Amino acid sequence: MTPAADDRPMRLAISNHGLRLNGGIERYALTLVRGLHQRGVRPWLIAKAFDQGLPEYGWVHPVHAGVRCVPGKLRDLVFDWRIGRAKRRLGLFPLIGCNQTRWSDIAICGSTHPGYLEAMGENPGPVDRLKIALERSHLESASIVVAHSALMRKEAERHYGIDPGKVALLYPPVDGERFSLVVDSARTALRERLSLPNDRAVFLLASTGHRRKGLGQVAAFFSRTDLPATLLVAGRPMEHATPNVRYLGYRKDIEDVYRAVDFTVLASLYEPFGLVGVESVLSGTPVLLEASAGCAEVIREPAQLPFSLDQPESFASAVAAAVERWQRGEHRLIAPTYLLAYDPDVAAHVDALLALVRSLLPDHRSQGELWSRRRN
Repeated sequence: MTPAADDRPMRLAISNHGLRLNGGIERYALTLVRGLHQRGVRPWLIAKAFDQGLPEYGWVHPVHAGVRCVPGKLRDLVFDWRIGRAKRRLGLFPLIGCNQTRWSDIAICGSTHPGYLEAMGENPGPVDRLKIALERSHLESASIVVAHSALMRKEAERHYGIDPGKVALLYPPVDGERFSLVVDSARTALRERLSLPNDRAVFLLASTGHRRKGLGQVAAFFSRTDLPATLLVAGRPMEHATPNVRYLGYRKDIEDVYRAVDFTVLASLYEPFGLVGVESVLSGTPVLLEASAGCAEVIREPAQLPFSLDQPESFASAVAAAVERWQRGEHRLIAPTYLLAYDPDVAAHVDALLALVRSLLPDHRSQGELWSRRRN
C-alpha cells in the first residue's frame, strides 16, 4: 500500500467480482455504491463484469478486468493480478476489497474459506488451497479488516492469525426502504398474488445452494409434519418434488415474499452473517434461525426463534412454537428495528466505512478533499 505523495484527491476504489444483481458480496458492493452516491462520492470500481443497465453503473468509474478467457480455476488469481495493475496505473487509494485480493487497503471479510470447509465437513483440495492462500493475502496485506460479524472476526483470527487490533466489526447494511412493513390490506393482496393458504402457517426458505442452506433437513421435516404448516422455497430449483413443499422459483421481489409469508427459515450449515434474517425481520416476518448463523448475534427474540441443526428436535420445537404463535395471531413484528441490536441503515454503514478510510490517510483530510466526485 503506497499513499499518494502529493495533494491530488485520493481515488477511492472498490474491487469485486461484478457490479450486478447477485447474492452475497455482490449485493453488498451494490449497496456500498448506492450509499457512496448518496454521499456525493463516485468511486472507481474494478470488476470482472458490469450490468450497464443498473443505475449504480452510472455512479462509478468502471474498470473492467475481465477473465473470461482464463481457465476457471485460475480466474481469481488473474483477477487479483489485474486489480493490482489497475490500482497502480490509475493511482487508486484506498482500495476496499470485497473480493479476495492482496491489493486491499480495507479488506472486507464476509466469510472465510477454511470456515466454510470446516462447517461443510470437507477437506481442502488443490483449488481450495489456492483460495485459502489468496484469502490469507487479502487479510494480511490490508491495513484494516472489516468483519461482517463477530463470527467472522473470530474466524479471521483463528484461521489466519489476524491481529484483532486491526479488525473492525461492521455488520452489513440493509436497504430499509425496500425491506419494510406494509399495511395489512397490502399484505393480504400479496398473499393472494402468491396463492398462499390462509389455513396454514407459511414458512419461506431462500436458497441458491441447497446443501449449505440446509434445505434437505428442512424439507424432510415439512414433508412429514402433521402441523398446519407449508414450506415455500425460493431460489435454485429443487431436484425432487416433496410433499407439503412448494417451489417459488427465482424471485426479484423477495421483499414481497418476506412480507407475505408468516415465517422465514435460515437453516444454513455455514452462514457468516445471513442478510436474509435481517431483511425478513425488517419486513415484519420472524425468523427460525440456526444458532450458529452470524446474524443470530443481532436479532433479538421474539424476532428470532432459535434452533440447532445438531439437535433435530430443536427445529421441530421451533416450528411448533411458530405455528402456535401464528394460531394466536401474534406472529407479525410491529416495530422490527427495535428487535435488531445494530443500525442496519445504509448511510450509517457507509459513514462508518468512510471513517475507516480517513484513518488511513496521514493528515486525515476532510472528505471534500479526498475523493473525485460525480462531476469528475
